Amino acid sequence: MANFAKSNVPQFSVDVYQNEYLPEGGREVNAVVTVTATGGGTIGSAVAAPHLYAPGEGPSAAVVLMVDCSGSMDHPPTKMRNARDATGAAIDTLRDGVHFAVVAGTHLAREVYPGDGRLAVAGPDTREQAKQALRKLSAGGGTAIGTWLRRADRLLASADVAIRHGILLTDGRNEHESPEDLRAALDACAGRFTCDARGVGTDWEVKEVTGIASALLGTADIVADPAGLAADFTRMMETAMGKEVADVSLRLWTPAGATVTFVKQVAPTVEELTGRRTEAGPRTGDYPLGSWGDESRDYHLCVAVPPAAVGREMLAARVSLVIPQPGGSVQSLGAQGLVRAVWTDDLAASTSINPQVAHYTGQAELAEVIQEGLDLRKVGDMDGATAKLGRAVQLASASGNADTAKLLAKVVDVVDAATGTVRLKTKVEEADEMTLETRSTKTVRVKK
Repeated sequence: MANFAKSNVPQFSVDVYQNEYLPEGGREVNAVVTVTATGGGTIGSAVAAPHLYAPGEGPSAAVVLMVDCSGSMDHPPTKMRNARDATGAAIDTLRDGVHFAVVAGTHLAREVYPGDGRLAVAGPDTREQAKQALRKLSAGGGTAIGTWLRRADRLLASADVAIRHGILLTDGRNEHESPEDLRAALDACAGRFTCDARGVGTDWEVKEVTGIASALLGTADIVADPAGLAADFTRMMETAMGKEVADVSLRLWTPAGATVTFVKQVAPTVEELTGRRTEAGPRTGDYPLGSWGDESRDYHLCVAVPPAAVGREMLAARVSLVIPQPGGSVQSLGAQGLVRAVWTDDLAASTSINPQVAHYTGQAELAEVIQEGLDLRKVGDMDGATAKLGRAVQLASASGNADTAKLLAKVVDVVDAATGTVRLKTKVEEADEMTLETRSTKTVRVKK
């Protein structure tokens, strides 16, 4: 672990939104927890953090860019050129002092720059050297993404830094290793670095790319036109350079007799976290939230509590934020929220649904029915696809998710958004369908 000076870093806060009232015998407690980090670099922090750098320098970081160089990247030849240009643009966006490397991915993983298992340190000379090395990239070979990730992991592990991040670009399916090999690589890399994944063109598998980003707590997206890669890579790297605290976990304590039904991120995207729990003491579990800059995210918690009589109340869960430390200790980020349960015979109180909980329940359903509808469409069940995608249109309209509504309108003709009445389009551009599938988990926040 590096030794860092005290720093101006984000202040974390936790806000809980819920209807704490349950009917007599009621058991299910739902809450939306908003986690916000603000003031990085501008507000002094009470956190004396080994993950954080000295004022003005930013957090120490390392980034590995993994560029698909398989044979398909030569069809058309402009695709490889766009990938080189995009990687160069990302390198130009690196902050001085950040460690970095470039890996060419085929059925093997080859270090393009700086080579020999090392990381370069970003500065005017190394940026120019890296861009010179990119000019030698050419397409040829297969695709085995697990090997790229393992090579990135080894490179990133060699740096004594706070933030470890990968950027991965592919244009094809992972055909030269088994799904089990890719899963094993993701399991090995999970918690060691975050990774944003991008699919360029339309010949890649959406579930592979989104699965990589999900496992490594990054973002996934489609760049249907390779000409858009440079702008996308620049935005990705700018976001990565804005991360200031790594390895944040949401710690959830529940009382005796209570069980956690689920924990999921619901904004800015839907991400299931329930299965990622690691035990952290009696009735306490940690859920990984990845790296943070100045930003806000929402999480939906559901806890089953022992039933009780009218008039009883209890603490159903305590939420806090921690950063795991070597040796099993943790660093507290000083933010906490309480989830309560109160049993009442007031029917209006116990049946009211908190607006945030209602909104994000709908957003999670929206992501689910889009996936189900597209899967049914692919297997020829047009009636089932119409019903699911109609429900998606209805949910997107009701929640004000205009971006998803626009994507849905490229796959279905909307007759009546309010009732979810739609007709499947007979001809759909493959890029439009893949964009809808890739971005289906993007949510809008509840209107205040």
